Amino acid sequence: MNKQKKEVILNLKDVWKIYQMGEIEVPALQGVSVEINKGDFVAIIGASGSGKSTMMNLIGCLDIPTKGSVFLKSKDISTLSESDLASFRGESIGFIFQQYNLIPSMTAFENVMLPLEFLEHDEQTAAKRAREILDIVGLTTKAHHRPTQLSGGQQQRVSIARCLVANPEIILADEPTGALDSVTGKDILEMLKKLWKKEGKTIIMVTHDLNLAKYAHTVIELHDGKILKTYQTKKVVS
Repeated sequence: MNKQKKEVILNLKDVWKIYQMGEIEVPALQGVSVEINKGDFVAIIGASGSGKSTMMNLIGCLDIPTKGSVFLKSKDISTLSESDLASFRGESIGFIFQQYNLIPSMTAFENVMLPLEFLEHDEQTAAKRAREILDIVGLTTKAHHRPTQLSGGQQQRVSIARCLVANPEIILADEPTGALDSVTGKDILEMLKKLWKKEGKTIIMVTHDLNLAKYAHTVIELHDGKILKTYQTKKVVS
């Protein structure tokens, strides 16, 4: 059987992140090497202080390593200027945060439009795209509501719509259900799973919750800034 070779979309090679605390060096990541293929659903797990947030910042091109290399779509992020990196990140990665990070003074529609404005898309095309995405996440009737007029689950759906609007290849979700009740949280995870299965998105989810990790295909477990183990899930959640 002729298996198609998977495309590596993200590659961390012997990555270290060391923070200087006065005269003391504190390593947050120590020699981490990871390959993530296009179309993977990966969960990064570990206790508080294990290096999850640091790894997320590097994967999301929000920071660069102290030593080692991070390649996004074969480009070494350390070699890009700040403005080039911001553009590259904006086109390639969509972010979903635990606290939604919506702008309170803007409507759901305006929040979703924001990434396209940063990427300088034509306003008419951007507005059409924003309406389509709000429809996909089931919020057409809430388009002109501000965040305070929406439930937590609805705010996270706006956050997902904002993440999707620029059609990123990678979705980086940081504790995406952390502020939600279990039923609403399950709805959000089902939506992510659908984006992975139906849309072929690469999903990287950072979580301390082992129940959420069951949704992923691959789990990377961190401990004290090192990879403790990497394993495939048994697809507990169908």
